[in-house]
Amino acid sequence: MSDNEFDILDELYFVQSYADLKSTLSLSDAELCAALQSLIRQGYVRILYPDQDTKYDYDAATFGKNCHNYYYLATKAGLIVHNSI
Repeated sequence: MSDNEFDILDELYFVQSYADLKSTLSLSDAELCAALQSLIRQGYVRILYPDQDTKYDYDAATFGKNCHNYYYLATKAGLIVHNSI
């Protein structure tokens, strides 16, 4: 797990919007979206959209252009990995 991925998981114990993550972490949009995409593919982060309570299925084709619109939450697997490091 990269340092960026670890830092993101550290923020996702509770639902966070992309804007909140961006303001908390010192990552560029490209770095943040790439790390989120990696975490989602590993099953460590879940997408919520259009609100904080609605699960949304990951779509690799559209994620890059829409990553700014989503909310994110660490999964149980993500929290376990995060806490074991």
